[in-house]
Amino acid sequence: MTLARKWQWFWNALTRKKRNDDDGSDSQLARVLTLVDLVGLGVGSTLGLGVYVLAGSVAYEQAGPAVVISFLVAAVASAIAALCYAEFAARVPKAGSAYVYSFVSIGEFTAFTIGWNLILEYVIGTASVARGMSGYIDALIDNKMSTALREAMGMDVSFLSDYPDFFSFLVVMILAGLLAYGVKESTLMNNIFTGVNLCVIGIVLVAGGMNSDPKNWNIAKEDIPAGIDGGMGGFVPYGFAGIMAGAAKCFYGFVGFDCIATTGEEAKNPSRNIPLAIVISLIVIFLAYFGISTVLTMALPYYLQNPDAPFPHLFEQLEWHVIKWIVSIGAIFALCTSLLGAMFPLPRVLYAMSSDGIIYKKLQTVHPKTQTPILATMLSGLLAAIMAALFNLHQLIDMMSIGTLLAYTIVAVSVLILRYQDNTFASTTEVNVTIPKVLRQLFNVPKLRDPSGLSSGIVKVGICIFALLVCALCGMLALGTDELSAGDAGMIAGISIVCFLMVLTFVITSMQPTENVKLTFKVPLVPLLPMLSVIFNLYLMFQLDSGTWIRFVIWVAIGYFIYFSYGIRHSVEGQSPASAAPIVASDAINGQNRLSKSGIYNNGFDASTDKIVASIEPEGKGRKSSKNSYTINNE
Repeated sequence: MTLARKWQWFWNALTRKKRNDDDGSDSQLARVLTLVDLVGLGVGSTLGLGVYVLAGSVAYEQAGPAVVISFLVAAVASAIAALCYAEFAARVPKAGSAYVYSFVSIGEFTAFTIGWNLILEYVIGTASVARGMSGYIDALIDNKMSTALREAMGMDVSFLSDYPDFFSFLVVMILAGLLAYGVKESTLMNNIFTGVNLCVIGIVLVAGGMNSDPKNWNIAKEDIPAGIDGGMGGFVPYGFAGIMAGAAKCFYGFVGFDCIATTGEEAKNPSRNIPLAIVISLIVIFLAYFGISTVLTMALPYYLQNPDAPFPHLFEQLEWHVIKWIVSIGAIFALCTSLLGAMFPLPRVLYAMSSDGIIYKKLQTVHPKTQTPILATMLSGLLAAIMAALFNLHQLIDMMSIGTLLAYTIVAVSVLILRYQDNTFASTTEVNVTIPKVLRQLFNVPKLRDPSGLSSGIVKVGICIFALLVCALCGMLALGTDELSAGDAGMIAGISIVCFLMVLTFVITSMQPTENVKLTFKVPLVPLLPMLSVIFNLYLMFQLDSGTWIRFVIWVAIGYFIYFSYGIRHSVEGQSPASAAPIVASDAINGQNRLSKSGIYNNGFDASTDKIVASIEPEGKGRKSSKNSYTINNE
């Protein structure tokens, strides 16, 4: 095989797509989850550490009473991403979430990147919630557990915890066993705990509301006690920058709803129930966060909040000790549901990736009795348990957002690609493209109503350019804050040019024709909402520190080693003849070029003969046809 052909094979391997030719009805997983189960899973996985810690922490450190605005900004970013997830759930009702979505629309390499980072997100999410619950319980018993472990087995290592947290390890392994036992049983427990969680939130809203004082939203700077850093006072004591910094942190509170989208092979009527569950979950989650942050900052001045345990501190100050203990116990139940929601998607992503052959296939084993991916569940549980035992909470959550934001970005891009994709068979043949044709199609002068190969190509190139422009804009906003505040003409001109080009790209994309496939749910206002999602997500990613990016790069490097040493050669799509692109083969009988009407041609390289090998596959079959094979000399 020549070098050029090797590179061609390599590129084809990276960009080969997963066929979306089944609805998941042949899945080995048990299809038992109802709409109520899905909503409970989404709400339970999200209303955990965020509602009991995040509101007070952001109010105290970043935004003051404007924490409600921070939650609103984070909710908008999450809602747009959720709409994109909902459309894909209607298109691809299979396990795997963003991994499968990107595999179908973009290609295998991008899908592996997303799947690998989803694994990181869910492992860290599980470990961080377990560690948070351990710390919460430890605080209720006057830190006796941590003190004993620190004295007996202290770890003096800078990048590890002060002590091994065996309680967190045990909790995660018990939960992994429960998930391996059966999905219906684990979601029943989740529904019960989520109901308890919502009741506790209701108690907090009522009890806190009875002690609320609107004046705490407008405290003058001179009224702030001496020695306390309360910013400029008022509703927005730390300015717009504080609101956006708070929004970046509040985004963590909305991570978790995407676990609903991983249940495509276990949900009843997934094309309807999954989009509906995502939307309902986000509405409930936002209302809970908005109400909690409002009551919290009205009942107690923002500069007096406890960033680690705001609610017990609030009711301690109010001397409502019974409510304090009710909230504390409710928080433990809430963290249990959050723990389940964080871990639930992890084995399913592993199951989907191993089923496709791009990670070790043994992980796709489904137990015949429990109908769950038992090996993937227990292995992922062990990994999360070890991380929970060895790392502290702050070390764990440093990398929580980056994988999620990257996944949200890819899903938004995938929605755009599929909406403007030319799905006709003719799109795989060679297209005669000239500069005048391209210029005319940029603004759809021919007034096409259905996507063509050219219009689809224009959208794909435009999306890449748009993403680069957004990165440039976010970089200038993140690094040029001082220049922008000083009114630097060069910085303002640069931002203006980038914004103009972004608007131009949006206009060109919106002029192209879209597909007419009927779905149970579609994202409205395309391409505006998916492009806004890309902007929100990339901006929040640029708010992360350099240490997070370094750890992220290391994790990705490990994943790429696995992919290039194993996955690229064992991929099911790479071994499946029907996954290859159709080509024109020479008919051995009459010497004419033709395309098969009853099947498609599979092409590849025979390294031993240095020839292109093509075969016709009967439609819907997954095996080679020995009767219709051709060898084409490439000389």
